[in-house]
Amino acid sequence: MFKPLRIGKHEARYPLIQGGMGVRISAGSLAGHVAKCGGVGLVASPGITLNSEFFDGKNYLKSNAQALKDEIRKAYEIAPDGIIGVNVMVALTDYEELVVASVEAGAKVLVCGAGLPLTLPGLTAHAPDVALIPIVSSVRAAQLIAKKWDKSYNRLPDAVVVEDPDTAGGHLGEKMENIGTGEYDQYETVRGVKEFFRSEYGLDIPIIAAGGIWDRADVEHALAEGADGVQMASRFVTTVECDAEDAFKQAYLDCKKEDIGLIMSPAGLPGRAILSNQQGIFDYDRDHSSVCSYGCLKKCSYRESGERFCIVKSLDRAQRGEVDSGLVFCGTNAWKANRIETVQEIFDEIFGAQGVVAEDKAA
Repeated sequence: MFKPLRIGKHEARYPLIQGGMGVRISAGSLAGHVAKCGGVGLVASPGITLNSEFFDGKNYLKSNAQALKDEIRKAYEIAPDGIIGVNVMVALTDYEELVVASVEAGAKVLVCGAGLPLTLPGLTAHAPDVALIPIVSSVRAAQLIAKKWDKSYNRLPDAVVVEDPDTAGGHLGEKMENIGTGEYDQYETVRGVKEFFRSEYGLDIPIIAAGGIWDRADVEHALAEGADGVQMASRFVTTVECDAEDAFKQAYLDCKKEDIGLIMSPAGLPGRAILSNQQGIFDYDRDHSSVCSYGCLKKCSYRESGERFCIVKSLDRAQRGEVDSGLVFCGTNAWKANRIETVQEIFDEIFGAQGVVAEDKAA
């Protein structure tokens, strides 16, 4: 039997958080259905306004918060009593505005990575029931966040996500040269973070393993190694309810293991993606003389010097189905996708009869 996952004042039926996938891969539909099935559903805030009714081509930063609120609303329409949260990248220009908008829209959980969310408790001080979850890849990062939060805000994380840079998709919190060396031990880090909070603060907060989680065996392994739950993203892409266009999902179904690798993001972070179309990503901005018109990142080599490519526009193209020239982020196990399934089918497979019984009761 799998134990429920309690994060702050919120308890999920199953120990699973759906990872945030930016630029409308995980928006209201996916987050809502994950929450309805008993997990924690996350709307990813980066680029959420693109391909929405709120974006007019010129109001990116002004419309992002409004579009985010609308997706949270859609998620709650699907799962009125579910645990809906938001993933907000610290590296975003409008990071603070998106955190505030998330709280105003009723998000119960905030998951923040791509930088250390050192000021997060201050932005949410008026909403103490909102659970705060930083993403780290080292014990040191967890220590820095906890000590800053404790000293400045008298607040500590409600949970911590430990992301494995060797397997996770999207932006990764590690230097390119340190990824894939075989030296990183995710579950040593999981246990180290757990022990830090126990010894330093007398707290037993949930530590969530992220990266490479695909099936029931992966979940059971994570829990056996000391994690209290898992964060899973790539598996949910090839679902009926995922917010991406069918061509994006097909890219997962078509990719091979050797197609997945690392690309350097203009954000200054490595990212894991399907690389078979890498040249098309770079060629698009060159052929269309693209310029930075959104200012989505605090730090961006493309905006500053024209180096690499415009990441938010490339992610937007992919989400719309233009996968030949769009960036398709994914984890190392995306090649395992072999069919389109429903979110409920994934929960049934991973959690067995518990998932079936829970759904029957809900009905």
